[in-house]
Amino acid sequence: MLGVFDDVGRLCVGIDPHESLLTAWGLPVDASGVRDFGLRVVEATAGVAGIVKPQVAFFERFGSAGFAALEDVLAAARSAGLLVIGDVKRGEIGSSMAGYAAAWLTVGAPLEVDALTLNPYLGVDDLHDTFAAASSAGKGAFVLAATSNPAGARVQSTRSPDGRTLARTVLDDVASWNRGTGDALGPIGVVIGATVDLASAGLGDVTAALPVLAPGFGHQGAHTGEARQIYGNLSGGVIVSESRSLLLAGPDGIEHAIVERAAEVRGAL
Repeated sequence: MLGVFDDVGRLCVGIDPHESLLTAWGLPVDASGVRDFGLRVVEATAGVAGIVKPQVAFFERFGSAGFAALEDVLAAARSAGLLVIGDVKRGEIGSSMAGYAAAWLTVGAPLEVDALTLNPYLGVDDLHDTFAAASSAGKGAFVLAATSNPAGARVQSTRSPDGRTLARTVLDDVASWNRGTGDALGPIGVVIGATVDLASAGLGDVTAALPVLAPGFGHQGAHTGEARQIYGNLSGGVIVSESRSLLLAGPDGIEHAIVERAAEVRGAL
């Protein structure tokens, strides 16, 4: 999967229509507003960067109309040749997880994306069927391992009897599954925030090669130019995700902001 991202660049532009951003962009705080916001971000990204990441919560808040808006944004992104990571953070068991996988990973589905984020805290093993579904469809997934939110550290740095942190256990389980595919990197990656202290999270000595979705740059404080220093051995798989720091440029300035940041990411990684 990472080879595909290398072709389009390592910058992932978040589509996060916060209420304050809708207002700043002169858009209504409703389903039509998030639709127009998303379409404008897609238009600004196409031909400049190659990846977008809609945060589904901001669409879901408007119910069926919000999902219809999201479907339009996803369709526009696909038509523009962009790769789409659905930030859905789903995590379930059995047939419930199968339903989520079918909704987001089925080719031709209204909510089809190229990869989605997954929550592993009901057990990574219960995500294996979703990993397989993604792989068979030529798609991917990113499993939450060590997130940027401060409250996550207390849980994710908890150590098991074998001495590994929970974040490290998640990463190791994902890397192990990837090895079974015969792909050098594999279709499944992890989410590791750029503001995370990798050593404290038990990830400082990781040698496995796998894709890493890296939020936390820009508005949350991490600097793109430090990406290789932050991620060390994992930097070869890093995809830099930025949202508000780009979106705050507004509808007239966002394309220029993406151009500048995409160049920075190419120079850093």
